Amino acid sequence: MQKWSQSFDTRPKAALPLQNADALGKTGNYAAIDLGTNSCRLVIATPTPASFHVVETFSKITRLGEGIINDNELSKDAIKRTLAALKVCRGVLNEFAPIMKQRFVATAACRRAKNCHEFVDLVQREAGINLEIISSKEEARLAVVGCVPLLNRRIKRALVFDIGGGSSEISLARITNSGKTFIEGFVSLPYGVVTVSEAFPKQEMTDLAYDSIVERTQKILADFDARYGISEGIRKQEIQVIGTSGTVTVLGAVHLNLPRYNRSAVDGLSISGADLTKVIRKIKNIGDEGRRRHPCIGPQKADLTIAGCAIIEALTQFWHVSEITVADRGIREGILLDLMHHQSAPKVHHHYHRRGRNFYRRKKYDRAKSGSH
Repeated sequence: MQKWSQSFDTRPKAALPLQNADALGKTGNYAAIDLGTNSCRLVIATPTPASFHVVETFSKITRLGEGIINDNELSKDAIKRTLAALKVCRGVLNEFAPIMKQRFVATAACRRAKNCHEFVDLVQREAGINLEIISSKEEARLAVVGCVPLLNRRIKRALVFDIGGGSSEISLARITNSGKTFIEGFVSLPYGVVTVSEAFPKQEMTDLAYDSIVERTQKILADFDARYGISEGIRKQEIQVIGTSGTVTVLGAVHLNLPRYNRSAVDGLSISGADLTKVIRKIKNIGDEGRRRHPCIGPQKADLTIAGCAIIEALTQFWHVSEITVADRGIREGILLDLMHHQSAPKVHHHYHRRGRNFYRRKKYDRAKSGSH
């Protein structure tokens, strides 16, 4: 468990001065890439006085961290898949150039891998993308920043959990009377949906395996809870609980019985603790084949969803959570808000890959068709 006090202003009026947003006009594109253990996600947006407007997104499941629990190395196949996705990202960036400011981050898989620097160098050479390997502390901070628009300003504290592919971050944030938000502390679980699913590789996770993840997670949470009085705060409804991850959004979609995933219906959705328990039970009961056929889960997420459910159930049971807010947002949105909040003489990026712009031109990217959300 780690603690720090780093404040950041999240008041809407401070997102970007109105005159700057007007002055940027059509060239005001900002870009963020979140390269996780499971997915590669890109978002391009333009600033607005209160937040930002999304121009384009791209998301692809690449499983960069596949097999990393065996030897702490990124495999050749995983690198090949991820590099292909990042080349598509470069094409999108070229299509929406000039980019005023950008930040491209990599998280748990690259933090863990012994060959991460070779991978980063390869990505820079082949895709023209400079990846920044961020700490779990910075990952937690960005997830909180990205979820700020969903904060209930009448509740002064928020518990934000971000279940990743290789690690899971749980952060406790506080909102001051002036509208600023700072993180009181955070704890990082050294596992996520990819590493858990690979540690228990059977198609149908046994009850013993599931319960072991719940038990291990709750042991890690105990000290964090005691230090910050989280249980008491949640019991008194003084702490809002926000979940961001693929598993959380899947739970939201299944809860709504959506025929296909719909971000606008899921993002910001509130689910009671009782309903969350019912949804998790439903996902477990339909089995591996049922999850593979489910329109909001599918074959690429069938095993990952069960792993994520174990972590979420550990959190909600430990803290007796009565309600969670579902966030289809996180690190990418946090990066964008960071870049736009700290606007000052931005450097314009006109980088074009040597294959040329037309090589990558294509139709609008459809999140649903990309197989990830």
